[in-house]
Amino acid sequence: MFDSTKSSTRRGSSEQEESDTYDEPFMNARPHIDGSAGDVDYGVIGTGYAVYRQPDPRIAAQIARALGDAGTVLNVGAGSGNYEPADREVIAVEPSATMRAQRPPGSPPAIDAVAEHLPFPDGAFDAVMASSTVHQWADLAKGIAEMKRVSRGPVVVTVSDPVRLREFWLADYFPEPLDVESTRFPPIEWLVELLGPETRVEPIPIPLDCTDGFCEAYYGRPERFLEPGVQGAMSSWTLVDPPLVRRFETRLSADLASGAWDARYGYLRAQPEYDGSLRLVIRS
Repeated sequence: MFDSTKSSTRRGSSEQEESDTYDEPFMNARPHIDGSAGDVDYGVIGTGYAVYRQPDPRIAAQIARALGDAGTVLNVGAGSGNYEPADREVIAVEPSATMRAQRPPGSPPAIDAVAEHLPFPDGAFDAVMASSTVHQWADLAKGIAEMKRVSRGPVVVTVSDPVRLREFWLADYFPEPLDVESTRFPPIEWLVELLGPETRVEPIPIPLDCTDGFCEAYYGRPERFLEPGVQGAMSSWTLVDPPLVRRFETRLSADLASGAWDARYGYLRAQPEYDGSLRLVIRS
């Protein structure tokens, strides 16, 4: 069993290096009071996150397959614990105190740390995963290098393809959050390059009744976009000026009432899956 109390020791490190584990700039420069390390303060927007962002079992199954037979798994940028496999020994890393507090009872322990400085020895885990978090990292290359360092096996990263994001119908109504999101997520090609040889990319089909409330999860349920809780659980929406959100609500409400949305996109209400921007990037 992995002992998280000894996690700050790296193989081959000197005693001085071990004592400095939490003195890295990435730990000291986090911009938000609750420890959130990215461009949004989850202490403000994340209090109801777990209500709307429940792991979808079909997406979870695809991630589990990518992890292979790994017995020990590190979840980096773990948030409230979505997609952590229940049948493995999991350690989580999450810098936001607000998100750590929303982990369900009985969840694996969550350590206050950042992707760019993982306080674990080289090769400490059978596999390492990160789900929809890389857009919050200060240094993607360093974070990926750290994931590779501590993994003996697969590195599994769930991301949105920034190119595919703009193909979503929402771009016709409210392009601003998609523009924000497309500048936050790295190009898939760059992520593959950082992960190195034997990296493959899988599309993640998004089910019509997806329980994980990211933007494209509501592709066939447009009314949900009018709910404040849904909007607040998508970080890119919180980075858009509120008057633009109100303008979107007015336009979508009118088109739903008149039937204009259904005339253009109504077929999506019965489409079982949507091939959107969600991708699984796997280094075997």
